[in-house]
Amino acid sequence: MKLEMKDSPGQLVSALQPISEVGGNIIAVIHQRDLSSREDTLGVQIVLEIAESRLTDLVSMIKERGVNILRIGKDRLLYKQTVIMIGHLMHTDLSDTVDRIDCTGFAEVTALDLAMPAINEPSSARLTIKSVSKKDMDAALDILRDVAKTKKLLIIEPLEGELV
Repeated sequence: MKLEMKDSPGQLVSALQPISEVGGNIIAVIHQRDLSSREDTLGVQIVLEIAESRLTDLVSMIKERGVNILRIGKDRLLYKQTVIMIGHLMHTDLSDTVDRIDCTGFAEVTALDLAMPAINEPSSARLTIKSVSKKDMDAALDILRDVAKTKKLLIIEPLEGELV
């Protein structure tokens, strides 16, 4: 779920409480200030497990608390691939590399492990990418290959490829 709420004390707890009341399980809460949103609102993403039969009740309870629900989605990223990238990852803007995958709408970098031996030495990262379909995974990997070529990075692939 992606929520938008007033940026005031107690709002997050108020929005999360109905999840436990309907028997849901919170897996992750991503709470990050977005400079592009209005100053008085806060965006929050919640990963949760809940029986589908309880979802309507949950939505009603959250809305009753004055919280706007921007998006509700099921796990849509069904394919997973892990690759290793080696090179000057930080100096070539690692966030840009990840954003090029994430902005596609059909694939996302869902895990990133980075090892940096020394400031002027090449670093390495293990990236896990998830996508909607095998075709989309191939497209995401093509994007990553193009980025690696441009930024002079080495990619070792695939470590695995599977349905999630």
